[in-house]
Amino acid sequence: MSHILAIDQGTTSSRSILFDAALTPVAAAQEEFRQHFPQPGWVEHDPADLWATVAATARAAVEKARLSARDIAAIGITNQRETVLLWDRATGRPLHNAIVWQDRRTAAACDALREAGHEAAITERTGLLLDPYFSASKLGWLFEHIPGARARAEAGDLAFGTVDSWLIWNLTGGRVHATDATNAARTMLYDIGRGDWDADLCALFGVPMAVLPEVKDCAADFGTTRADLFGREIPILGVAGDQQAATMGQACFAPGMMKSTYGTGCFALLNTGADRVPSANRLLTTIAYRLDGRTTYALEGSIFIAGAVVQWLRDGLGIIRSAAETQGLAEAADPAQGVVLVPAFTGLGAPYWRPDSRGAIYGLTRNSGPAELARAALESVGYQTRDLLEAMRADWGAAADGVLRVDGGMTASDWAMQFLADILGAPVDRPRVTETTALGAAWLAGMRAGLCGGPEEFSQGWALERRFEPAMAAPMREAKYTRWRRAVAATMAV
Repeated sequence: MSHILAIDQGTTSSRSILFDAALTPVAAAQEEFRQHFPQPGWVEHDPADLWATVAATARAAVEKARLSARDIAAIGITNQRETVLLWDRATGRPLHNAIVWQDRRTAAACDALREAGHEAAITERTGLLLDPYFSASKLGWLFEHIPGARARAEAGDLAFGTVDSWLIWNLTGGRVHATDATNAARTMLYDIGRGDWDADLCALFGVPMAVLPEVKDCAADFGTTRADLFGREIPILGVAGDQQAATMGQACFAPGMMKSTYGTGCFALLNTGADRVPSANRLLTTIAYRLDGRTTYALEGSIFIAGAVVQWLRDGLGIIRSAAETQGLAEAADPAQGVVLVPAFTGLGAPYWRPDSRGAIYGLTRNSGPAELARAALESVGYQTRDLLEAMRADWGAAADGVLRVDGGMTASDWAMQFLADILGAPVDRPRVTETTALGAAWLAGMRAGLCGGPEEFSQGWALERRFEPAMAAPMREAKYTRWRRAVAATMAV
């Protein structure tokens, strides 16, 4: 049993990657699934799609590697965070589609709580800002809109979970209802200082505490899989939300280290060690990981649309057939046009937190075409990352001026990564293994299984593939960033 299966359940696809004991990827499988948009600003997933694609890709990865369940020592899970599921404990059937982290249907409810003066207390306990992004208001919405759900929940008949809990439930055949500290910290129902669910917050959002899962360390015993899934029971030994898993996968174990992951959204985390650093710049104070009962905290900035803007170029506008085409288009674009795209398709995240904002394009001319739009799309991710790092610099200090470690699908674009280094005015490091989210989950499970060493040993194995040094002249950098800030201000003013 010398291999680890990492399940990476994301917003637009599910992936499973098989790693050997040296944490080298051996085989992988991936499946996209349908996105549901019942109303403007609403985003849902079919829970059956989440489970089916995970089960299918897990089996496919094992088959591609020509291995069997006897070769797998443990499973690690990482997942899209904040997305809400509610299901029947007896049957395992969901009561509603999963409400995705991007969903904005509870914006008015969050506004009402803010106007009633609750945000300061919520932030003090959870480190989060009062926003529809997080799970609590979404879960409260389900209890308000599903007839009889509250009474059934209070009777102990229903279970709530973020996606990790849903997968654990299905993998174990309903024997385990659990989550880890990093996912719990994103629900807005968990006190990150006490390390426990908060009864007052549950009451505020109308959530019966009987639906909540048990909270464990990131490396812990989350039960074993049903024997029929892989041919034998396999222990689930590691769980972390996707951004926290990427933080560990990037070996950001020392205070002051930063990483930024580019998937559907973009998420930058700065390790702050044992200290909960409150943000004066509308960042989040969150749990980076919890190992052996000890909690490490982080400052986090969340961008809702990163890789999704490339998906929009493909599916919404139809100007590309694959994400790889954006690099060639960006290189061919006329830089003198200065087209700026603010991709606020589901609102603006940190440091603005404007769920009501919507996307906008500025600087169009008669000569603007697919190349200029592609360039503006890639540049928007760099600009938004700088927004986050400017806020981190103000909250944390000079340590946030250092090297940024990057990962995720968009980092395959050399053009995008060079622009990121240029607009940040700081080095950007791309590791050899860019699937660091799955890597972090694999390391957690492998460490718990005794196959892998601890954080220090894992850090020594982190390997650089390429460093991007800033090459843009400072006046040009600041002029471009000033144009971006003006575009964001105009977008929020509409």
